[in-house]
Amino acid sequence: MFIDAHCHLSFPEFDNDRKDVIQRLADNEISLLIDPGTNLFTSKRSIALSSHHSFIFSTVGIHPHDAGETFDEATASGIEQLAESPRVVGIGETGLDYHYEGYDREKQISAFRAMLQIAKTTDLPVVIHSRDAWDDTLSILKDEKSSNLRGMMHCFSGNAELARECIRLGFKISIPGTITYRKSSLPDVVMETAIGDLLTETDAPWLAPVPFRGKRNEPAHVRIITEQIAYIKELPLDRAAAIISGTAHDLFSITRTGCPPEEKRNG
Repeated sequence: MFIDAHCHLSFPEFDNDRKDVIQRLADNEISLLIDPGTNLFTSKRSIALSSHHSFIFSTVGIHPHDAGETFDEATASGIEQLAESPRVVGIGETGLDYHYEGYDREKQISAFRAMLQIAKTTDLPVVIHSRDAWDDTLSILKDEKSSNLRGMMHCFSGNAELARECIRLGFKISIPGTITYRKSSLPDVVMETAIGDLLTETDAPWLAPVPFRGKRNEPAHVRIITEQIAYIKELPLDRAAAIISGTAHDLFSITRTGCPPEEKRNG
């Protein structure tokens, strides 16, 4: 019924109780989870996890925090090879992050463009991380735009106007647990955005929603996010969940039986 479009379930934070976390997400009716890679190592871990669970799929990519020291042509080639796995349904997490001091803007942009090229070559959606870098993010997306460039804006933190611009460029808006925070602008974004352009995510183990804020996040909490969206859109919970689920399945070309259609993956 519910979907978590971005959850780092393969990360070490879940190594001690991953089986219990998976049981809780099943108990809360989460039927689809996308586990993103952030570099070659974590992308491989993601594929290994998704290979053992029919409802988990992977994306592979280079996070902007990993672009500075580890990204080169060999890394890009490695990501493109990993994208051939039948468990991989997208490219990313990739993008730009200018939040912390000491970032290398040019290396981030180089890695971002390389991941966008791989997304276009493989005809896979791209999962974009953008933090304090909206001008460059949108400029690059416009520059790289093609008929098959599409994806999701992970953990969206912009306003309604930015959301509309992202949607015009072919991207869905992914809503995290911060929608429950007192000063969040996301309720306004949800109000102004068609529900068919929204996704739900936890970004676990981070950004737990109220009432779990400050604790480790986990995929079962995506239900709270969906409830918030349903409340804002004045829709029954099951109707909101069904629309969001349909959007995720369509974007990532995942059938309701849990398998990406090979005929679409192979062009």
